[in-house]
Amino acid sequence: MFNNLSDRLQEVFKKLRGHGSLNEENVQEALREVRLALLEADVNFQVVKDFIAAVTQKAVGREVLKSLAPGQQVIKIVHQELVELLGGSHVDLDFGGRKPIAVMLVGLQGSGKTTSAGKLARRLKNDGKKPYLVPVDVYRPAAIEQLTVLAGQLEVPVHPSQSNQDPVDICRQAVWRAGELGCDTLIIDTAGRLQVDQVLMGELQRIKAVLQPTEVLLVADAMTGQDAAAVAKKFHQDLSLSGIILTKLDGDARGGAALSIKKTTGQPIKFMGLGEGLDALEVFHPDRMASRILGMGDVLTLIEKAEAVIDKEKADELSRKFHHDSFTLEDFLDQIKQIRKMGSLEQIMGMIPGINRFKQAREIPKPDERELSRVEAVINSMTAKERRNYAIINASRRRRIAKGSGTEVRDVNKVIKGYTEMLKMMKKFRSKPGGLGSLIGGKKKRKRPKGLSR
Repeated sequence: MFNNLSDRLQEVFKKLRGHGSLNEENVQEALREVRLALLEADVNFQVVKDFIAAVTQKAVGREVLKSLAPGQQVIKIVHQELVELLGGSHVDLDFGGRKPIAVMLVGLQGSGKTTSAGKLARRLKNDGKKPYLVPVDVYRPAAIEQLTVLAGQLEVPVHPSQSNQDPVDICRQAVWRAGELGCDTLIIDTAGRLQVDQVLMGELQRIKAVLQPTEVLLVADAMTGQDAAAVAKKFHQDLSLSGIILTKLDGDARGGAALSIKKTTGQPIKFMGLGEGLDALEVFHPDRMASRILGMGDVLTLIEKAEAVIDKEKADELSRKFHHDSFTLEDFLDQIKQIRKMGSLEQIMGMIPGINRFKQAREIPKPDERELSRVEAVINSMTAKERRNYAIINASRRRRIAKGSGTEVRDVNKVIKGYTEMLKMMKKFRSKPGGLGSLIGGKKKRKRPKGLSR
């Protein structure tokens, strides 16, 4: 989402770094470009004005301009102010109060409330909570059924709401039922409208009065730009929001909503949706998002994603296979699946610090997820014997594999070639001191420098 903004800001910073020294005129010129970049990203005008004023006040001081690396100092100030604009620090959900507590999701129709309810239930379940999904959108066709299906996929209980019931009555019954089932958290999927109206707000206010929720989270569509901030402001005025879930941050919008909504409402962004899958809900960290926007990467999130999907025992087994030349196409397929669990390749690349500064990286086409799907299909069409010993895959076998995977023989050849080249590369790295072997837990011990005690 932030690609265009990130590219513009990095160009500005590149110019700043190019100056051996800076004066007030250099800084003002750079900040004008930052201002234009933010406005083009659809950030609210008043938010941009306040942001530039705050940066200017800190960036044109004598201490900055006369420092050894003034360009870096200005970039640091922009980063700090961007972190503040996005909320300063992460704010957790409030689980205090009498159980079961209620988390109420509100927002306009089409913002992704129902999917977000499922994603949140999955996250809470993984954190050891016992969520109870409550569909109270009795107006949108199939809304209750949609949440019921998601609950089935997640194996969490869902309230048996009916479309002819009053939403407030559903909520009263749900509190009693959740207690009976031993659930500690109600996730309320409320109705939306195409636009904010008093009928909607009246219903939401009645639900809030009955439930006394610890959290009222606005689910806002990031693709709507500045409109998302205006909608959030109205919801906050009527319902006193406690936070925001920003959805569709994996889309092609310019990112203005994420940079405007906290300042407009005063309420923190707590989660962000980065895809359709039920696992595609991330905790929002302002400092990490600011680093992503400025092209500094997000190593902490990348590590967390890897730790969440990579099995320690499998990693150890993989290490042994690297060392004994027994890494098969079956292992290759398993690695592809684990990488895909971490998110899209484009998202993963965006978390690598400084990757956009390299010309070669910027010129690489966006990773094609369909290519990974083709690789999976090809390997899945092989027999177990073929996956364990690719050398037996002759011309007739390649034709059979292509037919079974719905691909061409050239696609099969491409997969095998990619696999064999990777084997060669691993062998090359393993033979080098401090190479791949040391990175993946090789048995060879490095010599300890003299003078260092154990």
